[in-house]
Amino acid sequence: MSNKIEVSSDEALAEPVWITGVEPFIQKVFNRLDIDQWELSVLFCHDPFIADLNKRFRDIEGPTDVLSFEQGDEYIDDDEVTWFNAGDIVISVDALARNCEEFNVSMNDELKRLLVHGILHLDGMDHADNSPEQEMLQFQEHLLSGFSSISLVGES
Repeated sequence: MSNKIEVSSDEALAEPVWITGVEPFIQKVFNRLDIDQWELSVLFCHDPFIADLNKRFRDIEGPTDVLSFEQGDEYIDDDEVTWFNAGDIVISVDALARNCEEFNVSMNDELKRLLVHGILHLDGMDHADNSPEQEMLQFQEHLLSGFSSISLVGES
């Protein structure tokens, strides 16, 4: 399987040491979901950056933990390969830390959850609220259970 995954951090954020593990993790998620020929970017930022996006694109005040911006277009590269430009995922590292405290989970588990959540949105899934009865959230947790041994941030 071949996918193009770009992972970066906003200029206001010192690049987290664990950022190098994000792309290989996403590729494993793509493999599990049988996703191929996708192009995706992930940007890590602080709360003010994601709060601005949340206001501009969702008309919601304040920061959130993860946003997904679907592109949904295809293009053919020079080698005649068709690529699906899935879109962009933006994750606030400040909200990531708050979620860890609020939900009493490790940073490793919460980071994987936010990444998978963003990918599922780009793959066309959605949820009406954050209740555990939501089909997308149930699928997300089932999917994450298969990645419990993977450590992105050096903790488990």
